[in-house]
Amino acid sequence: MTQMTDRPTPDTPTRDVLLDCRDVSLAFGNVQALVDVSITSRAGEITALVGDNGAGKSTLVRCVAGIHRPDSGQILFDGAATNFHSPEDAREAGIETVHQNLALVEDLTVWQNLFLNREIVRRLGPVALLDRRAMRDRSREMVSALAVNVPAVGSRVRRLSGGQRQAVAICRAAGFSSKLVIMDEPTAALGVQETARVEELILRLRDEGHALLVISHNFEQVMRLSHQVWVMRAGRCVGGRRTADTTGEEIVALVTGALGG
Repeated sequence: MTQMTDRPTPDTPTRDVLLDCRDVSLAFGNVQALVDVSITSRAGEITALVGDNGAGKSTLVRCVAGIHRPDSGQILFDGAATNFHSPEDAREAGIETVHQNLALVEDLTVWQNLFLNREIVRRLGPVALLDRRAMRDRSREMVSALAVNVPAVGSRVRRLSGGQRQAVAICRAAGFSSKLVIMDEPTAALGVQETARVEELILRLRDEGHALLVISHNFEQVMRLSHQVWVMRAGRCVGGRRTADTTGEEIVALVTGALGG
């Protein structure tokens, strides 16, 4: 079967390609984690990244998010080559990541987690004071805008359900002018109802114009939500398909190696 990589050619418009990873490679000592990986993600679309554990999915998104720097290859974002030295650099460019562990502080409130490392301050001469009221008000606006099923923004995170915690992490990622939201297994530990709520939130972000790059082991979810699927195996990208042009069975065959890219 002919590979359908969705990679722009000289005759293909590239204006809607937001993220373009080209031949990205990365090794940790003697372990080659990524080998010449090339994927794209389009603005206003949900792009899925699938593969077995150890395939290199999380390593690739950590390169995109500024956590790792590739040994070779190039990552272009919004048409420009990136040179991220940290996740803060990626955030400033418009890339937000919702990690599988969510990176929430349980003893802080919802609004404190939303503004962690992004605190609003007001200055009185040489003194900088936290503007708690502004952060609480802005947090209510963020939660309300996404219709997130979260208690009062003054609630402590440790009192929230798994789905509510996931919603807070997604709200934090989407609430600060992000162009691309990366999600690593966003519904892995959730029940059926909470998974449905998080999927609704993902679709809402797409409808608002965000690009989403989602790592998932749930192939039914991938086929239901995504526009493009990239398959990784043993540190390589072995195939790409437009979701409308493939089947779950074909994706599984690519993941397992039963079908070549």
